Amino acid sequence: MRRRMVFSTLVVTVIAVMLLGLPLGALTYKLVHDESSRALQGEAELIGAESDTMLEIHDEINLTELDRENPDRFIRITTGDGTNTVTAGNPALDPNAPDAPALMLATATTGRGTVVEVWMSGDEVQQSVVRAWLGIASLSLLAIGVAVGLSMFQARRLTLPLVDLAYTAERLGSGVTTPWGHRYGIPEADRVAEVLDRSAERIAGLIATERHFATDASHQLRTPLTALTMRLEEIIAEADDPEVVREEGEAALAQTERLVETVESLLGRARKSQNPEVEAVEVDSVLNRLQAEWAPVFQKEDRRLLVTGEPGLTAMTVPTDLAQILATLVENAYKHGAGTVTIRRIDTGQSVRIEVSDEGDGVPEHLAGRIFEREVSGGGGTGLGLALARHIAESEGARVELIQARPTTFALFLPAGAGGLSKMTGPV
Repeated sequence: MRRRMVFSTLVVTVIAVMLLGLPLGALTYKLVHDESSRALQGEAELIGAESDTMLEIHDEINLTELDRENPDRFIRITTGDGTNTVTAGNPALDPNAPDAPALMLATATTGRGTVVEVWMSGDEVQQSVVRAWLGIASLSLLAIGVAVGLSMFQARRLTLPLVDLAYTAERLGSGVTTPWGHRYGIPEADRVAEVLDRSAERIAGLIATERHFATDASHQLRTPLTALTMRLEEIIAEADDPEVVREEGEAALAQTERLVETVESLLGRARKSQNPEVEAVEVDSVLNRLQAEWAPVFQKEDRRLLVTGEPGLTAMTVPTDLAQILATLVENAYKHGAGTVTIRRIDTGQSVRIEVSDEGDGVPEHLAGRIFEREVSGGGGTGLGLALARHIAESEGARVELIQARPTTFALFLPAGAGGLSKMTGPV
């Protein structure tokens, strides 16, 4: 492309120089010739005036003086009566000489009737024309050189952005989604670069969303899978008691349904294809199911999971999201805490606060301010659970906070149920 641009510019420049230079050369030739003719005519008139003066004063023409003043001319003077003709100047320019060069002639007649004829060599005119043409040719070559230089500079300026944009697109196609950020001072190329940068940002966002979905899903599915595994172990252990097998089978089925709900919720949130639609949810039903799921886990460690506080509360939330958030807080207390884990329900009037605390050593001071950041963990965990819990809560107008570092106490703040009443009341 660069060679084609330079070649096309060169062709256009040469054509333009020819269109201007050839007429200018012809015009220069005519101007030089006309100017030489006028100058020679002026010399003839001047010589005629001098001859009349000499005739009046001395009654003769001083040829020696004419030879000295006009060494490059041949002069022939004829008196008015035609009886006397004299010559002066360079004899080699005599038109009657056998080897006389191309000559130019100017004739002048004075007031006394004296006829003056002056010849000059045409080589002088030709040399003047050649010098003028050489000047025109030099300027033409200079113009062509400047045009080629500018075309090479412009071609480089135009092609380098294209090469860079091609490399940017190749980077984007190979999975490098960092915006390149290059700008070239060419509006069209800059617009393409901006579009590629925005595409890189969108692709990076999509990749991050997919990655978060995979990590979040694997993290959130661990708890129901653990509970499902325990239920299956109970079924195997109590295979001789049909009633126990039935109960544990129903519990395992419930865990399977929860797995499906969790996957659908995470997938919808990752794809941004659905927005959470909150509804009035009875907090007790979610807590009872959570306690039933985690009770066997705590019993194996000789620990307890208690639910205290005000019963009968309702909150505006998504049931599956509420279950995921509370399961994350309970799992965090189980893994990183110690002793009894307490879930406390509190009615603040305009909101419902659910606190989850344990009897462990608490959160280290250097982690307290960063506990909700992704991949930040103080006990060998993944560092995803609390970050995901806060993200889910914020997506539906709730929030999760660390309200006490020692002992560790997390609080989930939920909007109150319909009408601002968070406590279910029966008929009066």
